Amino acid sequence: MKPVRLPASATSALPRWGLWALGLLYILPGLFGRDPWKNDDASSFGIMWTMAHGNISAWLAPHIVGMPMPEESPLTYWIGAICIKLFGWLLGDPLAARLSIIIFFLIGSLSVWYATYLLGRRNEAQPLRLAFGGQPESKDFGRTLADGAFLIYLGCLGLLLHSHETTAKSLQMSLVAYAIYLAVRLFDVTATPDATSTPQSRRLRSSALLGVALGLLILTRGWPVPLTIFVGLFTLALLREKAIAIRLLGVSLPLAVLVSSLWFIASYLYLPTNNNFTNWQNQNLHQFSWPSWTTLAYYFKYGIWFAWPAWPFAGWAVYAWRQQRKALHIALPLAFFISLSILILLSPHPDEGILLPLLPPLIILAAFGLPTMKRGAINAVDWFSVMTLTTCAAFIWVGWIAKETGWPAQIAKNAYKLAPGFKPGFSTTALIVAILGTICWIVLVHWRLSRRPAVLWRAVVLSSGGVVLCWLLLMTLWLPWINYGKSYAGVAHQIEQNLPDVKQCVSTNVGPAQRASFAYFGNVPFAEFTQERCDFLLYQDSNINKSDDNIWRQFNGRWKLLWTGRRPSDRDERFRLYQRMGN
Repeated sequence: MKPVRLPASATSALPRWGLWALGLLYILPGLFGRDPWKNDDASSFGIMWTMAHGNISAWLAPHIVGMPMPEESPLTYWIGAICIKLFGWLLGDPLAARLSIIIFFLIGSLSVWYATYLLGRRNEAQPLRLAFGGQPESKDFGRTLADGAFLIYLGCLGLLLHSHETTAKSLQMSLVAYAIYLAVRLFDVTATPDATSTPQSRRLRSSALLGVALGLLILTRGWPVPLTIFVGLFTLALLREKAIAIRLLGVSLPLAVLVSSLWFIASYLYLPTNNNFTNWQNQNLHQFSWPSWTTLAYYFKYGIWFAWPAWPFAGWAVYAWRQQRKALHIALPLAFFISLSILILLSPHPDEGILLPLLPPLIILAAFGLPTMKRGAINAVDWFSVMTLTTCAAFIWVGWIAKETGWPAQIAKNAYKLAPGFKPGFSTTALIVAILGTICWIVLVHWRLSRRPAVLWRAVVLSSGGVVLCWLLLMTLWLPWINYGKSYAGVAHQIEQNLPDVKQCVSTNVGPAQRASFAYFGNVPFAEFTQERCDFLLYQDSNINKSDDNIWRQFNGRWKLLWTGRRPSDRDERFRLYQRMGN
């Protein structure tokens, strides 16, 4: 027996303008008014910037102004480099590169919405018919579930920062969501009714598009994730309908190999002496190991907050629909989730990036948990969201007031201790946006708690709205402070001032993020692939740990110290600029 019994009034859809407004409030803050941030964001920008201003070898063999990045697949950086070429002259290269983030967000969010909508329209997902009628129409039910999935997507804590960085992790997660949408169309030929085509032709088209999506995934972050998805889908097809398994083997798999091989073929033709493929393949193979307690502990320790609020609803959905566990709306996202979880447990070096592909199937499962949740559980989630997120928003406001006015003194002292040398600057526009966002949050909370609507998405609207509010406040009130602590622009300008006006080659041991920032902001002419004998050396080490003599020995000769510096917010990292003495 189905666990869902609903009246039509419970499937009132969110206004379309409301969904678009939430989406814009989510994705736009954090794109403007900042530099590329340290680590993945800056290094990804460096590859895009090098491609946009380089020759064909830079497009085929990703690198950061001469620093090889053989472990990187190129698709994410192709998209960012194209955005730089099209809009860099108008917006500046960093902001133009971040336009790719909007593309990734649209792919991911729309794929989750449409996949949930198509699954929610299926007969096996519909609520029980009421004795006197009044149950919702299938399209209304599917649309309401899709709206709920979109809200959960916006509310996922683990996605928040990654969805605003120009990294391959964000595109990979979006393409996983797109693969789920195509898998729905492949397994359910009634999902896209078309009088001009037969079910066989629609399945052929869906399997072909799925193969292209898997190929694009290979070009995004390697083959482990797409291979895992293919194995999961192939196993599900064998259990449900062997004809689909044949199409996966005969159409999807060859197309995935063909799409991904275009990069390798082009690299071989234009860069015959390049060993990029070998290094790339080794990097992919190193993503597998035997399961360990460390990986298992990481999976549960970080997954609990990373996938909030999706995982409680998803877990409840699996339990509530246990009698219909073979239904496509449970079996398909569960197949993705289980197969990707196995991949995570086989990873020797777990990090947040390997958790991101789990979110799309979890979000879709969570949407089907919404109509089965008890009122008490929904109220508990609501009160937790209101208390936690309102407290976070209040702390953000209090901290900003302290930073700007000096009161409360202890909070202001702590803020400037973390960013010594930071000079606050008042922005009227940022303040107005933050005030309007806070007012909208208060109105939303009052509406939810006073009206107590019976619509399905009521259980997640406060979680999503609160996360959007906190992010909005951080990216308006605190953005200058955060950017000051995460940007290498200040250090880059200091290095540039200590180099001669006529730029000369600079050897270095700095990492990808630093190299990208110094090259872009400081015009530092780093040594490229060939082992040049440079007259300048930019050396990075730690204030805590002594320099590694093995690294230092590669820079032969006598050196004169010209400058020492670091980011004010980083007490560990240190940079030193040297000039060669004599021959």
